[in-house]
Amino acid sequence: MSHGLIVDFIRDYISFRKQTKLEAFDKEAAKRSDAESVAIAAERRELEHRYEPKAWLTEAAKRAGQISLVTHAAKFTHGDSKSSSLYAETTAQDGYLSSSALHGLEPDAVGNAAALDVAKLLQTSVEGDSLLACLKRGEHKPFAAFTDDAAQLDEWISGFSRALTTGDPASHKLAKQNYFPVNGEYHLLSPLFATSLVHALHQKMIALRFSEEIKVVWKARREKTWHPKPLVLFPAAAEMHFGGTKPQNISYLNSVRGGRVWLLTSQPPQWKRSEKPPVNLRSIFTPGGQFDRRANDTLQLLISLLTRVKDYTNHRIREARDEYIDLLIDLLFVVVSELQREEWQNWTLACPDLKPHQQLWLDPWRTKTDDTFRQARDKDDWQASVAEDFSIWLNARLRKALPDVGAVEKREWETRERLRTNLRELETIVQEAIK
Repeated sequence: MSHGLIVDFIRDYISFRKQTKLEAFDKEAAKRSDAESVAIAAERRELEHRYEPKAWLTEAAKRAGQISLVTHAAKFTHGDSKSSSLYAETTAQDGYLSSSALHGLEPDAVGNAAALDVAKLLQTSVEGDSLLACLKRGEHKPFAAFTDDAAQLDEWISGFSRALTTGDPASHKLAKQNYFPVNGEYHLLSPLFATSLVHALHQKMIALRFSEEIKVVWKARREKTWHPKPLVLFPAAAEMHFGGTKPQNISYLNSVRGGRVWLLTSQPPQWKRSEKPPVNLRSIFTPGGQFDRRANDTLQLLISLLTRVKDYTNHRIREARDEYIDLLIDLLFVVVSELQREEWQNWTLACPDLKPHQQLWLDPWRTKTDDTFRQARDKDDWQASVAEDFSIWLNARLRKALPDVGAVEKREWETRERLRTNLRELETIVQEAIK
């Protein structure tokens, strides 16, 4: 693009700041007495001189060293953190949303808030170009338009270029620090806030939520009329604020956003339980079935315990084993309670392959319409068959890692007091509900 556009931008930028300062000066000067008119005029001339392009650029180049242009800033962790920030232009397509996945990130500026006007001068885009981009590619013509003195031009370039350096890496007591294990030792990691990535997200969300075009889409939605542009919503979004009443003390882009950062929900999907009964069920203990899958983690802990120790008579080992088995029994009855639903009454009629005693157990509401079923259920002998099914299932799962498991263990599982108690208590609850 033409360097003239950037030159015009520099001139207009300084002129705007000059006008703002002069208006503030004149407002204050109006409160002073006429006797100070000579001093006021001198002060105003001095102010006008400071905002001549050559003088202002000289002073701004000196202040540029008080800021650093970065993509990852430390002060978002704590406003008083003195740890290093980072400027990184690395790009990569690794399938993750990170600063490296975006091209043309807008850099942020950290440092002395009083010098953020220098950051704005360097960063402002003029038809896709900026002074920062010129400095990075070694292009100095926009600055040269304001001086014929080569030494002064070098001074400006050197001064403004200091904003591109972040200094030697250093951490601080107020920085986030994580010890990460590496080959038996630890690396100290200090995660930094991806301020440029956050700003890119902020601009995207502003456009999708508050642009003039989106206002038209919302109007169409309210009036229930068609519009070709889709409406993008951000459910469960939250806001986080940095810097309090002085967001410029954190960074330049934070000030542009008014200290606001939007957070998108990262909650896992909320899966809904199936509203249809398992009409193809053959047994609640079927390998790979609902109970079998949900019991897997506890089973692995139990197997790990039994395979690591040899002294099964040890009191603490027996206690730990019994605790795992009781957890499996409790889980079984959680799954059963999910199947014993009133709205699924008679669902076992569609399961001819389901064991009869399990039909009696899992479909208690069927007793209200099926007298034969109710009479069979009232005998309670089906409970012993349920206990035996559980013991057979548990032995089968354990035998893969413990081949010696057999009849003795089967007898132990099916006569466990926890199993009998749960059967009895759940039956009491079910009978009360059916009445």
